[in-house]
Amino acid sequence: MSEPEHVPELVTLHVWRIPRAAVGRALVRMARDPRRLRALPGVRFGKLLGTGTGTGFGPGDADLTRWAALTVWDSPVAATRFAESSVGRAWSRIAVAGVRLDLRPLSSRGEWSGRRPFGEPTGGRVSGPVLALTRARLRPTRALTFWRAIPPVAAALHAAPGLLARFGVGEAPLGWQGTVSVWRDPTDLVGFAYRHPEHRAAIARTETARWYAEELFTRFEVRDVIGDRTVLGWVDGDPAKGGRA
Repeated sequence: MSEPEHVPELVTLHVWRIPRAAVGRALVRMARDPRRLRALPGVRFGKLLGTGTGTGFGPGDADLTRWAALTVWDSPVAATRFAESSVGRAWSRIAVAGVRLDLRPLSSRGEWSGRRPFGEPTGGRVSGPVLALTRARLRPTRALTFWRAIPPVAAALHAAPGLLARFGVGEAPLGWQGTVSVWRDPTDLVGFAYRHPEHRAAIARTETARWYAEELFTRFEVRDVIGDRTVLGWVDGDPAKGGRA
């Protein structure tokens, strides 16, 4: 396992909603911008991601009108320059709505592209919203059994108490999958992760089924939500207003 990196003070998740007429332009951006994102001043780790609707988290769940960028920053000051960067401006030009989540890592286990970009956080007391990020690279020979195991978990997540938003994320249509879920508070997240029978069964199968060649699970404190929460599918409060979570 690689050496852990320092725990970042700020991680951002930008999510954009685009019109269907701009899907071709978004695909061009996905080919061009990953390297440009990583080359921006102050970026320690960055990924451009496609998203899914969150109803099934499977290969047929893709949402071509929503795209995201997850970025680990050297400092909050560096993050403020993203909107004026070549990558930020390019996505803003084709987006009809957007939202940014400012995140602080609370815990992180596993690797992403051979790195541990969120270091080894030690947590801390959190009373407000939290975000859970899962990401995995599937073993090709195990993918079918994984996709068959997902529907019960996705159905259970949809009705989970305290869930504010959820959607799939991925670096490629097949074999590289992940989920983003936002919860009202840590208690709700823990309640689903460790007490819900469908999710517990999936966790128990992970080691024996050997679904993943690489996996990562990280929890974040949601420090701010700026922009249009409807882009996230937010289900609590007034989704039309940005501002703090």
